[in-house]
Amino acid sequence: MLKSALHILLLASIAMGVISLWLRLNESRLIYYPERAIAMTPRQHGMKYEEVWLTTADNVRLNGWFMPSSHPSGKTLLLLHGNAGNISHRFDKYAIFHELGLDIFALDYRGYGKSEGAPSETGLYLDARAAYRYLREQRGIDQHKLVVYGESLGVAVAVDLLGQVAAAGLALEAGFTSAPDVGQEMYPFLPMRWLMRAQYDALGKIGRIDAPLLIFHSRDDEFFTMRHAQKLLAAAPARKELIELRGGHNDAFMQSAEVYREALRHFTASLPEK
Repeated sequence: MLKSALHILLLASIAMGVISLWLRLNESRLIYYPERAIAMTPRQHGMKYEEVWLTTADNVRLNGWFMPSSHPSGKTLLLLHGNAGNISHRFDKYAIFHELGLDIFALDYRGYGKSEGAPSETGLYLDARAAYRYLREQRGIDQHKLVVYGESLGVAVAVDLLGQVAAAGLALEAGFTSAPDVGQEMYPFLPMRWLMRAQYDALGKIGRIDAPLLIFHSRDDEFFTMRHAQKLLAAAPARKELIELRGGHNDAFMQSAEVYREALRHFTASLPEK
């Protein structure tokens, strides 16, 4: 009996070791789902735009689109998108931003769309800083007229950015507290907090942000529970609000379009312009 139990324990330990090794070796493939092909351009959607190329501090060339609103409010939104697709897969969101009078700069991280390189946590942080620097220095956009918007994985990227620089406001959609927290929820039988190299520690960094904060999260989100949004809200020191949506991780902003649009309209309109 004891021998049998020890044998089972040994096999279970070996299996867990193999799974842990596989997860560690394939971490990037499990986090990033970039697409290279540009599905459509803003022009094909009837939007004016300028294709932008910029270079990061570590010399990686990135591609993005600057899309001016036809009835500008004077504010510009920097979109830091999620882990899948590229900037050509978010036109429903662009339409809402334009309806609110926001000029948009959408950036493809390294490895996404036409941008060079391969994605990594450090790399994405550098990409966001390069985008911010472009808007401030090359387009001359005042920090008090700049809204940073993070979507899913982009939430952690946006929080990291706003811990380093200033902006009028920060909007976060469908985010998470940290990558190890998500990993532990997905694989509760494994020591994911020890195994994971990527951190994307939004919870640990959000306390550094003094810009007004708006968080969108759906109770129906199939990837990240509402607990993630609630923890981020509690840890943020500045003016803050959590708007609960209904719908899936990727489409809650459409399923709850009226709530989403009005909350974002009120948020951007109420930001102080110093």
